Amino acid sequence: MLDRPMYLKPNVAIEPLYNSWYAWWYLLSPATAPMFVTNLHLKLMQSFVANPDVHVAALKNPMLMGGPFINHAAARAPRVKELLERTQREQAHMLAYTKAVGELEQLLAPNNGASLEHLYPKVPDLLRGYVELTYDLSNRASARYIEPLLYKSQFYQESSQSVTLSLVDKDWRPYIFSTPRLEEDAPLWLKVPYRHEGLDALFRMRHTPGSPGQVAEMLGVPASASAAFADLFTDVVPRKAPRYDGEGVRVRYFGHACVLLETKEVSILTDPVISYEFPTELPRFTHADLPEKIDYVVLTHGHADHLMMETLIQLRHRVGTIIVPRNNGNSLADPSLRLMLHHTGFKNVVEIDDLQEISIPGGSITGLPFLGEHSDLSIQAKTAHLVRLDGKSILMAADSNALEPRMYQHLRDIIGPIDILFLGMECEGGPMSWMYGPLLTNPLPRKMDQTRRLNGSDCARAVEIANYLTPKDVYVYAMGQEPWLRHVMILVYDETAPQLIESNKFLEHCRSKGVPAERPFVKMERVLR
Repeated sequence: MLDRPMYLKPNVAIEPLYNSWYAWWYLLSPATAPMFVTNLHLKLMQSFVANPDVHVAALKNPMLMGGPFINHAAARAPRVKELLERTQREQAHMLAYTKAVGELEQLLAPNNGASLEHLYPKVPDLLRGYVELTYDLSNRASARYIEPLLYKSQFYQESSQSVTLSLVDKDWRPYIFSTPRLEEDAPLWLKVPYRHEGLDALFRMRHTPGSPGQVAEMLGVPASASAAFADLFTDVVPRKAPRYDGEGVRVRYFGHACVLLETKEVSILTDPVISYEFPTELPRFTHADLPEKIDYVVLTHGHADHLMMETLIQLRHRVGTIIVPRNNGNSLADPSLRLMLHHTGFKNVVEIDDLQEISIPGGSITGLPFLGEHSDLSIQAKTAHLVRLDGKSILMAADSNALEPRMYQHLRDIIGPIDILFLGMECEGGPMSWMYGPLLTNPLPRKMDQTRRLNGSDCARAVEIANYLTPKDVYVYAMGQEPWLRHVMILVYDETAPQLIESNKFLEHCRSKGVPAERPFVKMERVLR
């Protein structure tokens, strides 16, 4: 059966794992992965092994599902202990790296302007040659991690990468970032790096028939998993989306921040997070609704609901160019998105700066400044995209927060009015430590931590953006409402949720000004002419 041409079933899901944990951007960069292994994964496993019943009891409360609790039964504590001990043994150099980062920060802390040259011999040996010691113009010392070198070092460990394959038949999946996968969780667990060409061959079979046997050989599928692997394929010819050949710009909302913009000449996909296809009462666009060739993928920033490797690996074979924001090159909190995608198998990754314009067939993509949503950290790898196509201008503003509204006044003077504004309004995000805590060698006091939120715009700030940019139509998106995002965002809104209250107020404001406005959910299509 595995030797004849077949198709991959439309509900085959992949989970990329790093050392058995679901992979996201801070586990992709060798500059930051060691700190998450040490300060998050080890601590969670140690806590669970010491007191599994506490974790089990906590997760009976749905409000704690996104918290620091492992979602395994107490009886599995010995298996988690095995993973803990293997991590301590096999990732010992990662733990040493984290210790060295803390020592380096202590070394630099007392310096206030005198030359740093004499400190190079005192840099922890593990980091020597991988860092440059620098000052900012206020004479605060810090280290610049030379990330390209780290990708060639022992800290970039492809042997820690693997993927699982499974069939899904519903939207609900358990929260993924606080719980390691155990071997018995997935019969199809493949020890291959994310860049493996066998994954491209596999997912090409979503739309083009291929040989499951050849792909199994490429991926090294063990004989014990051959039946499970065979179950991923079908003779049923899948739906195929013809390339858009109509007039104007077709806009398709795939959910959250994922929007497909198409003309006769070009296709652009933003922040890909795409549902699998199975029978459901919520019809949606899926992988089958994407063009066979996606000319451009644009990523606004690296947060897990915008840069999702689970989706990107599946699309890699059909993507022409990925456009990512340029990082600042001087902060552990801001690793290079270009480097991480290049090293995970993407061939053509292009960085874009603020106000840089990239020409595309029939238009352009321009990077615009993106304020907020990153807890006041010096993170430059975040960009809103102004897409001009067929005479229309569409701003994908992601989770922009109008912390300084006058910036949009300056932008209006440069770019003029726009036709469509897509704006995220997740206005009550988590505290800084929820995402960036493992990178801190000196934890922030709780009171300060709670003030530094991962917030998008509320109504007042969204109004400021709209007042300056004067869009003709407004869409509030990137709200995490789609049910297939729950395993990433754990957001279930009701009418009392501030995100809905604030976005409803903003929609009402726009409509009162004669501007059509809506908050798409699950699926939407418009054609701009």
